[in-house]
Amino acid sequence: MIKIITPATTANMGPGFDCIGMALKLYNTLWVEESEKDLEIEILRRQPLSIPEDETNLIYKTIKGFYEKVGQSLPGIHMMQEDEIPLTRGLGSSAACVVSGLLAANALSGANLSKEELLQMAARMEGHPDNAAPALLGGVVVGAMKDGRLSYSRLETPHLSRLSFAVLVPEFPLSTEEARRVLPLMYSREDAVFNASRAALLVAALMQGQFDLLECAADDRIHQPYRGKIIPGMSEVFESCMNAGAKAVFLSGAGPTAIAITASKDFSPKLPNGWELNFLEPDLTGASVYFN
Repeated sequence: MIKIITPATTANMGPGFDCIGMALKLYNTLWVEESEKDLEIEILRRQPLSIPEDETNLIYKTIKGFYEKVGQSLPGIHMMQEDEIPLTRGLGSSAACVVSGLLAANALSGANLSKEELLQMAARMEGHPDNAAPALLGGVVVGAMKDGRLSYSRLETPHLSRLSFAVLVPEFPLSTEEARRVLPLMYSREDAVFNASRAALLVAALMQGQFDLLECAADDRIHQPYRGKIIPGMSEVFESCMNAGAKAVFLSGAGPTAIAITASKDFSPKLPNGWELNFLEPDLTGASVYFN
């Protein structure tokens, strides 16, 4: 049986819409093996939103698509999922499933595609790289898609250990589709320059350890102002985090989870009812495969 452990991710990271993401130490675990049955899925950790136990399961769909891609017949599959990453909270649960499925299929099939080839497949399946790339590679990754191919850089961030990441998760979900629908089709040149300058500053600040720049560098005009209108309590959470001494706060992915960057774990903002605070460290390893 093959075991795959895949980390959660935070994407968008302030101004880095669809291009900057970081892996976090919160994990989904998958066990997979060939089976005499066509498909058998066991869910070991139940979540408020149900995980499909049939052919619509995202991990299984990814495995099936991989076999089709490499021209092999799909065997019967037995899967066991233990998901700690909450669904529809902006922590990369779908990217974790895609990466887990690709790694599982690559190992089961004996195709032995390289990590680079798997990364390209994951980015194309997701449509943007900011969850898939850090889930597979770990750390902070900046990426851009061109003609269906990902160009990326995994940042050297030796100063990252000086920071703490407070993950603020509400009790309600927000689907990526709904969060995308509220975004405008066009932006002003002023807003484009605003985000481009801050995305560049964010990358520089993380690499150089200039964390006093993060408050400015995490500003965004592309998605947070619009998604804030459909996330109850978001403005209150952001304001409370900054008043409590956060260096920056931003939506994680499409939301509704927010992440506050702090200098220590001595951080206790006043949160609305139904919001939970946990501290997560960056994962610097990315997804791992184990053969039992």
